[in-house]
This record gives sequence, C-alpha cells and structure tokens, in this order.
Amino acid sequence: MVSGAREADTWWLPRAVVALRMRIFEKVNGDRALTLPNAMWGREVFERVYAHPAAGGRSAGAGLSDLFWYWLSPGPEVHQEHLEAGPRYDEVAATTRRILAGSSAGLAAAATRAVAGVLDALPADRISLVRLRDLVMPAWAEFCYGLVFREPCPPHVRRLIVAHARDVIDALKCTSLRHPRRRARLTAYLRERVTAGDVPHRLPASLSVQEQVFYLQGTFFNTAVVQLSEATAHLLLALARHPEVQRRVAQHPDDDRYLSHVLDETMRLYPLFGIAHRITTDDIPLDETTTLPAGSVVCFSYPDYHAGGYERLEVFDPDRWESLSARDVPHIPFGVAANRPCPAWRLSPLVLRAAVREVLRRFRLDSTVSHTRSIPHRAPCLLIPRRLEPGARLAPLRTFLRVRDGVEDVTRGVRQLVLGTVMVLHARRQRLATRYFAQFPPDRCPVAHTAGGHG
Repeated sequence: MVSGAREADTWWLPRAVVALRMRIFEKVNGDRALTLPNAMWGREVFERVYAHPAAGGRSAGAGLSDLFWYWLSPGPEVHQEHLEAGPRYDEVAATTRRILAGSSAGLAAAATRAVAGVLDALPADRISLVRLRDLVMPAWAEFCYGLVFREPCPPHVRRLIVAHARDVIDALKCTSLRHPRRRARLTAYLRERVTAGDVPHRLPASLSVQEQVFYLQGTFFNTAVVQLSEATAHLLLALARHPEVQRRVAQHPDDDRYLSHVLDETMRLYPLFGIAHRITTDDIPLDETTTLPAGSVVCFSYPDYHAGGYERLEVFDPDRWESLSARDVPHIPFGVAANRPCPAWRLSPLVLRAAVREVLRRFRLDSTVSHTRSIPHRAPCLLIPRRLEPGARLAPLRTFLRVRDGVEDVTRGVRQLVLGTVMVLHARRQRLATRYFAQFPPDRCPVAHTAGGHG
C-alpha cells in the first residue's frame, strides 16, 4: 500500500511563521503582481499565460528581481534565467546547450562516478545518519566541474563550489544570511581559469571576461549544483519514506520506466521551483473581460499548478504514471517549452536515475522526517549498508530523527522569519536589478519590448 506523501504538522509555530514570512515576500511584488493559478483563473489560464510571447520579461520592472538578484549575486545580470530575451540571451543559451551536451551513457557514467566517490567515504559496517542534500552536493559539484572543464575536479575546488552553492541555497531558504566572501573565492578561481584560457568551450563573445566568469558561476556552479542536489535529496527522501517503492527500484535497477515514474511522482509532489516570476511586455487577455496590462508581474506558482488534476492528490504513487501523460495533467518539472524550459531538461532525469541507482546499490534508506517542497532541513536520512542487519539499533535512531525534526522545525521557522525579513529589507536597499536597468537609456535597455521575444 502506498502511503500519504504529506503528514499533518505537529507543531503550530512553523505554520504561523511561514504564513508571516509569505506575507513579507508578497509585499515585495507591489500592487501589480498576479499569482497564477488562483481561485478565479485556474490551470487553463496558467498554461496560456505562461506560454504567451508577452510573458517574457525576466527582471526589469519587478520588485522580486531585486530580491532574487541579491540572493544570486555575484553576476545575476548574466545569469541565464534572468537575462532578457535577445541576441545576448541566445548566445548564452547556445553555450549552455553545448556544455551540457554528451552521450547518455557518458553522462550517466560521470554521474555514477561522482556519486560513488562521496559514498566511498561512508562506513560499510554501520548505519550513517546524513542530510541527503549535503551528502550529494559534492558529487554534483564534481560532475558540473567535469562538464565545464572536461577534467577531474581537484578536492580544493570542489570545496569552493560546495561552499558557494550551499551559501546560495541556504540564503534562498532563509536558513542563513548570505556570505559574499565565500562566493568571491569561487569567483576568483574561475576568473583565473577563464583568463588563462583553461575552459575548453567557446564562451559567449558578447560577454566580457568578468561576465563570462559570472555566467559559469551562476549557471553551472550555482543553479546546476543546487538543483541537482535538491532533486536528488527529494528523490532519496521519497524512497526512504516509501520502503515498498524503494524495494521495487532496488530489485529492478535497470527498469528505467518505473524509476522515471518515481521521478515524475516526486517532482509532481515536490516541484523544485516555487514561484517563477515574469514581467509582461504587452497586454495579455485573461478572459473575455479582463486583460493583464503590459508591465505586470506574473508569479507562476508551480506547487499550486501541480496541486490540481490528479486523483488522490496527496498520495505518493509512481504507478499513476502508467496511465497518465505529462501532456494531459499539470506537470511541468522543467518549465514549459514556450517559455525557456530548464536547459538541463534532458540531462537531469538521466543523471538523477544514475545517482539513485548507485545509492541503492550500496544502501537501504530510512527516514521519519517530514517531506516538504522546500526541504529546509536538508533531508535527514539513515543509510543502512546492504549487508548490515540493523536489528534493534534502528528503532531508537528512527525515533531520534522524528523528534529532532519536530524540534528543528520550530527553531528553524523562527530563524527563517527573522533572516528572511533582514534579507528582504537589505535587498530592497541595494536594489541590484533596479539600479542595473536604470543605467541604460530607454532605447538601449536590454529588455524585450515586443511581444515576440519570449526566449
């Protein structure tokens, strides 16, 4: 029997502080923001507006941009997700596709080697208590370094990448303040390599050397490392909480179809993206009587979109995908094709499956912690070596995990509220995106002014 994917909260305080924190973030949008889907406009409007050519503005004109640029700095102005449509974006996107290219077998093998390297450091004769995101992040740092430099990743560079990526994601989740000096150390390393001509790829000629450094840092050593780590943590935690699914995957490791269903179901319940904001470059009709004016900020909510159109919505059931097609249900784990889908939409499922197989080849997973979309606890889990019979040792460890998770929920919720407020206020003072676009004359501002440039 497949169990429910979400549990009722035990503590009232986390719900309260999350609600307060969300109100603070909503204020950043200003009065022109519209979140889709909502009670008035549902799935059909979400899909139509998201795919509309005029829903293509990325950063200019949105209060949220100042906040996300603050979190993603340095170099958010050349981050592929935040570049406005046009020749510069086209060149950057083409470069990313070239760097991500490779044979399926080669990419899967590289991911397997990277994950195996971090698992080799774990003891084979006792249970390990880990946080899954922290466990796999060094592996994805090594994997992404290999994509960019086509060589093995030195240990000290892997530490630089992990420190940078961890700092970005912890700030985004408001579990920690950002630390610019940590990020600057990776910037300095990449600048040295780019200046020396050590990158075996043709980097975008429209970018200066400093911008090329920021492009590599933001696209590959921030977003790619973070998203692969988060996705792996979600997958492994879902398997840890659903032992019958885990057994089936472990017993049939070559069954790509079922493992793909597990990935689809995980991303349905726990989409990596929360809100994707876009700025409209022209009017967009919402219905027969309502038009969204140009310059509006639209917040596309992936969790709300994924929350409709399914039977037994809260149940984790990979088998549902035997009779479902992603084209027929609300399921966009990598975005929509008409509005810049994730450039790693092909690579990610391939290497995630390879990572899961390598973990399950060595360990059984067990966890009693909560599983939410944001996993701010970084997915605590017990790794039990395949040849080890845990016996009576397992029960107290499971109890410890559950109790510690509840206690951490309270203290972490308060910390997120306080740190999130501090960073929102700091970002509003710095106004990184606003100041960047203000330096351009109106006729030279790098913003898509026409309805045709959705990228």
